[in-house]
Amino acid sequence: MVKGKLDGDGSLSDASEQGATAAAEPIDGAGDDRSAVAATVATVAVVGIGAAAFEAALLPGIVLGVAAIWLPQYFPKMGEAVNPLFRSTVRGAYKLGKKTKEMMAEAHEQVNDIVAEVHAEADQDRTSSKGAAAGASPT
Repeated sequence: MVKGKLDGDGSLSDASEQGATAAAEPIDGAGDDRSAVAATVATVAVVGIGAAAFEAALLPGIVLGVAAIWLPQYFPKMGEAVNPLFRSTVRGAYKLGKKTKEMMAEAHEQVNDIVAEVHAEADQDRTSSKGAAAGASPT
């Protein structure tokens, strides 16, 4: 007696028939890969056009983001090689930002000191001119 096998579609079929059907249906993954790439390209194009319409300065960041996502997926060895470069770039940008922030804080402090000196000189000039005016008019 031949036992039937329950397929995923709910039909009861013979195991030998199922094996023959599986061999007859070739799996073509190339079409799926092309459609995924086409969908990605279309999405990037729409985002790029939207960014260009609103703010053109966003385009380099979008390009870098797409490259950062795309390269490791399609070139795994390149992703491994670029990882240290990416890390050092991020570290350098962070240190540069921190130094810039420190320099701006120092410049802000120096400007505040100069403004305070100008105010002190103006107050000193007012008190000396009041003293001279008071001393010059005794009757």
